[in-house]
Amino acid sequence: MEGKKEIKKTKHFVLVHGICQGAWCWYKLVTLLRSAGHGVTAIDLGATGVHPQRLDELRSFDDYAKPLFDVMAAVSPREKVVLVGHSFGGASVALAAEKFPEKVSAAVFVTAVLPSTTVPLTALAEEFFKGHPLEAYLDSEVMINSDPQNPTSRIKFGPNYIANKLYQLCSPEDTVLGRMLVREGSWFLVDLLKEGIITEKYGSVKKVFIACKEDLSMTEEFQRWMIDRCPGTEVKKIDGADHMAMLSKPQDLCNLLLEIATKY
Repeated sequence: MEGKKEIKKTKHFVLVHGICQGAWCWYKLVTLLRSAGHGVTAIDLGATGVHPQRLDELRSFDDYAKPLFDVMAAVSPREKVVLVGHSFGGASVALAAEKFPEKVSAAVFVTAVLPSTTVPLTALAEEFFKGHPLEAYLDSEVMINSDPQNPTSRIKFGPNYIANKLYQLCSPEDTVLGRMLVREGSWFLVDLLKEGIITEKYGSVKKVFIACKEDLSMTEEFQRWMIDRCPGTEVKKIDGADHMAMLSKPQDLCNLLLEIATKY
């Protein structure tokens, strides 16, 4: 007599890109996760990817993250998602987890901004720019205006920065794709550096940080600094991955996400 067939439980992954990027950067990972039988939603945040808004039309970080918040609001109360953020997408993931903690089985930070309830976001931002000053962005267009009457921050990655700091281990085709599809972005520092936007609601969510040792944009030292200040965060590593791990090491990243989804 044949034994009972094991029913495979599918997971729902929600993927959130970093600054100047778009949902397109997940194309390899989306393919792998769907081929494994899981549901995947890759989001274009406001004024990114093919999202129709312009950056000038976004008035706040909430406007920028609204597409993610809308997806999370539509998730059934009976469902939990694996929320995955890359780079600056970690900030969006943290605020989504803050708003919808009951809908998140795990928040995964792929060499991403990792907010903590133990240190203010101002300290995190200061530490990042200390190790990655504006001149480190090479040929990128960067503008930070600290005028309290009109505070703004803008960045658009330059071709050399993309090739040598973000995609240095990616294929030539993916590097060209990144250059073609890059859009101007903002850190929305005025909103993100407000006190009290991260509370124990976010703190209650299970967190996993995926470290990339060859990341030249978010250095290993800074990744460790964030992890050390976010107690309880599980750490995974991908060797030989640059900042764009979903492009340079998609199968490794997929395997880790499936492992995390099974655990949580």
